Amino acid sequence: MIPHKTPLILQKLYPDLTWKKTEKVCLTFDDGPIPEVTDFVLKTLNDFKIKATFFCIGDNIKKHPDIFQRVISEGHSVGNHTMHHVNGWQTTNDLYLKEVKGCDEVIQLNHSKTTKKLFRPPYGRIRRKVISELTTEFDIIMWTALSKDYDQSISPEKCLEETLKATEPGSIILFHDSLKARKNLEYVLPRYLEAIYDRFEFDKL
Repeated sequence: MIPHKTPLILQKLYPDLTWKKTEKVCLTFDDGPIPEVTDFVLKTLNDFKIKATFFCIGDNIKKHPDIFQRVISEGHSVGNHTMHHVNGWQTTNDLYLKEVKGCDEVIQLNHSKTTKKLFRPPYGRIRRKVISELTTEFDIIMWTALSKDYDQSISPEKCLEETLKATEPGSIILFHDSLKARKNLEYVLPRYLEAIYDRFEFDKL
């Protein structure tokens, strides 16, 4: 069972990955851009005047470049989440690196002003050999708190409760702007931000 709060042992086993960036809370959203879902996230973030980081699937950027441009124009950071959301434990290293490169090319084509490259492995699954290949070019971002908004067996109320419990100064929070997560996300995100807004400072990666 995947915990909401990332065990410290994982952070120690993979020191080359970024688990914590600042003392501020960093909100991240994986799997977009998606019509309506990403739009909802952007509106909610704007309501609270918070900037976040979106780890985008290259194929979704190609399908929805207007939403991707909105993410950028509203001042959020973007990162690479491979071209087709591939599993690093079920994909050859060469194909995985090709997926990362393909997504990077799409991001660069649509966001020429990007200066730092961020990467998050789908499912958090990545081989050590690939890590060593990518860290020369990318900051590989993991997370310290997983909302599990994608898990449809978890009620929105439980999702909110566990995400709040897992949040602390310096947390990198993982949400998903995906169709699978939509039900929980639309309930959780505004209530989550309202609950912690006065307790933490926020930053993008």
